[in-house]
Amino acid sequence: MADIISREELKTKIDAHERFHLVETLPEKSFNNGHLPGAVHLPLDQVAALAPKILPDKNAEIIVYCASAG
Repeated sequence: MADIISREELKTKIDAHERFHLVETLPEKSFNNGHLPGAVHLPLDQVAALAPKILPDKNAEIIVYCASAG
C-alpha cells in the first residue's frame, strides 16, 4: 500500500541523506527541464519495461512524484 508524504517530509528525507529511490513520472521534456536532485526518470507509459531495470530491489523504499493540480 502506498503512503503519501508531504514536500516537507521529502525534503527532510533528502536533507538527512536517507536511502530511498526518488522517481519522477512526468514526460521526458518536463524531466529534462528540471527535476529534484537524485531523481530518476520513469515515464508512466514505460513503467512495465523500465522499472525492473531502474528499480531492481523490490524491498527498497521508492518515492514517486509527478505533477499536481495544487
